[in-house]
Amino acid sequence: METFLKTIGALNDETRLKILRFIDMHGAVCVCDLESAFGMIQSRISRHLKILKEAGFLKVERKGRWAYYAIRSPLDAFRQDILKEISYLDMDLPEFEGSCSSDNEK
Repeated sequence: METFLKTIGALNDETRLKILRFIDMHGAVCVCDLESAFGMIQSRISRHLKILKEAGFLKVERKGRWAYYAIRSPLDAFRQDILKEISYLDMDLPEFEGSCSSDNEK
């Protein structure tokens, strides 16, 4: 029950839905690219990412000082179904420019 409520609670925010869809569409994304794309300060974007990670949707990989977020694999059927349903929602997503991750991977 607690896992279910944590998962549903993580989806209770439009920004988190957009972040989840954005990562699902683009694969592993550097946190700095998410900050840029969504126009948010690091602490706010990190809070959203933490909630999505704790809800079982995301994994994080550190490369040097940068954190890259991607959809967790394997993802259980429940979360897969949620991602599929989110893909049907009509939402405006920011463009993915990928500028800072390519510059900062050096």
